[in-house]
Amino acid sequence: MNVRPATSQDLDALSRLVNSAYRGESSKKGWTTEEHLLGGQRTDPKSLAETIANPGSVILLLFQEDQMIGCVNLQKREGSTYLGMLTIDPTLQAGGIGRQLLQLGEQWARKNWLSTKMEMTVISVRKELIAWYERRGYQLTSRREPFPYGDERFGQPKVAGLEFIILEKNL
Repeated sequence: MNVRPATSQDLDALSRLVNSAYRGESSKKGWTTEEHLLGGQRTDPKSLAETIANPGSVILLLFQEDQMIGCVNLQKREGSTYLGMLTIDPTLQAGGIGRQLLQLGEQWARKNWLSTKMEMTVISVRKELIAWYERRGYQLTSRREPFPYGDERFGQPKVAGLEFIILEKNL
């Protein structure tokens, strides 16, 4: 497997990968789907272009041979790195690839940004996903962020009361 930062040539394929893992029928093949919570798209090429253009952000792409099978977004913050959009092709989930990509993201943040802490947000009702991160050393914090209802960039909520919880891990 090969890992490299995303470029502008990757945007369409990257958007398809992320949307396939989180929304729509294809996402139901994996266990990370948000389809029961949110409709609409998870991302689009325009927002991904903005992300990779930010000098404090990188999207690492994971390839198996020539096929893009995963990604993770890292954003440099004061005193930590934010980890988001950890994605594995839904047909390949539950095989340890996500764990490997998570570790690669943590290593990248330590090596390139000298980060000592990783942070992330997870929708609070995603208990199975939260437990997965806890098994990898992430701990719940008392901090919460409101879900951005009305901002279609985050999807179209199908349920009320969504919020983000913040997890962190010392690297």
